[in-house]
Amino acid sequence: NSPEGVGVNSSTNRIYVANYSGNTVSVIDGSTNKVQSTISSMGMPRGVEVNSSTNRIYVADRYNKVRVIEGATNAVISTISVESRPYGIGVNSSTNRIYVANYTSWTVSVIDGTTNTVVSTISVESGTSGVGVNSSTNRIYVANAGSGSLSVIDGTTNEVVSTISVGAQPWGVGVNSSTNHIYVANAGSGTISIIDGATNTVISTISVGSTPYSVGVNSSTNRIYVANYSGN
Repeated sequence: NSPEGVGVNSSTNRIYVANYSGNTVSVIDGSTNKVQSTISSMGMPRGVEVNSSTNRIYVADRYNKVRVIEGATNAVISTISVESRPYGIGVNSSTNRIYVANYTSWTVSVIDGTTNTVVSTISVESGTSGVGVNSSTNRIYVANAGSGSLSVIDGTTNEVVSTISVGAQPWGVGVNSSTNHIYVANAGSGTISIIDGATNTVISTISVGSTPYSVGVNSSTNRIYVANYSGN
């Protein structure tokens, strides 16, 4: 019921789907396109992200928790408390840090993937929603749906180094680490803001369909895919 988030492990060819109303995560085998396993008691999950290097899956739920799944066994191995209404998740596989956007707290929880503990809590702006990570530059990009902005976090210092104005109600964030461009889906504007990661400036705004929510990036082909919620 009500699938919301999707995470992919390209190394194992497994896909993880957060079923919000079903309180489960479906594990799909990418070779057969069949559900291999269903993980229960997930607490109304929304955001999902994968660290392919460690084969760990991180799931944010409605009850202010992040569940850590071991990809080899599909077992929940840790439950981490974060702040209010966690939504988006980003993973830096190079540093083994996980970034959780807490929607109603206006914060980002930083989790150490080795110890499964929160090592920092960063204040951003209102309506914290989507998260994108550039592992090459160690920059984290957080969309603030309530304030129409994008917070740029330095992954070394865990500090906000820039706040960029984008369109109305930004939700999804995609990053192309090869070009150092960041793509922000502005649900209230029907646009995508393109940001140059070197200068932290908006270099282009592209009109898309109605209510764009999420962004996917293929860095190999330099193609960006946008899901338009109201535009079907």
